[in-house]
Amino acid sequence: MFKGSITALVTPFKNGLLDEEALRRLVEWQITEGTHGLVPTGTTGESPTLNFDEHKRVIDVTIEVARGRVPVIAGTGSNSTDEAIELSTHAEKSGADGILIVNPYYNKPTQEGLYHHFKAINDKVGIPIVIYNIPGRTNVDMSVATMARIFELKNVVGVKDATANLARVSQQRDAMGPEFNQLSGEDATALGFIAHGGHGCISVASNVAPRLCSDLQNACLKGDFATALKLQDRLLPLFDALFVETNPGPVKYAASRLGICSAEMRLPMVPVTDAGKKVVDAALAKVGLLKAAAAE
Repeated sequence: MFKGSITALVTPFKNGLLDEEALRRLVEWQITEGTHGLVPTGTTGESPTLNFDEHKRVIDVTIEVARGRVPVIAGTGSNSTDEAIELSTHAEKSGADGILIVNPYYNKPTQEGLYHHFKAINDKVGIPIVIYNIPGRTNVDMSVATMARIFELKNVVGVKDATANLARVSQQRDAMGPEFNQLSGEDATALGFIAHGGHGCISVASNVAPRLCSDLQNACLKGDFATALKLQDRLLPLFDALFVETNPGPVKYAASRLGICSAEMRLPMVPVTDAGKKVVDAALAKVGLLKAAAAE
């Protein structure tokens, strides 16, 4: 079962190209800081703007640097089932511990279409599949009934739930049981998600605050919600600031402020506005990741 603080890795760029050196440093730092798992090439990793070679290379580098110390769940979803299968089979051959498959975006499949999309991928791989349900980006919300049906497939183990609806955790737990691996897809509600029976968080904030996010998840998993709440209160300004503009703009800017990688993104994503930068800088300072003087 995947659990704890799992980082949805940014993809570092330099002069328009993949910055492998920065990616390697980021993966190593994440593991050193206590991160429990890594998700390359997800939404935060700007997967829609990576070509196939880059997508596969980011997965390969992450697995290579991780060296089995933490699980790597590769983002291999697409709104084309054939493309998702190609990326997923590559991830399996590369040594990924699992794959994260987003609901197909733009083409708005029915619930029946969702089932057959996941079944087609399931039938081509032999590693765990995590459903990625994020209606705000895909305009498709997988129902609990459809999720239960998909869970019957041999490789499907759980969900990254980015609905921000905490009732869904209990509803999915009721439908599929405690063995269904539920991971929050939203930092700000992850504490409540765990309290409802979840197992961890695929986190944006842990790109820049891996130790704090790991400590928060460790406290939750131990049932020490008093400690978790203190960490939640400390981290909340950062959780909010990293979505002041569309992800991953703010977190890439934050990463650049901490010397992790450049803030560079690819169109149609553009740099964070000056107003957004001030919000992120203030949050980094308040959380204690950036000296207040440096944030001014």
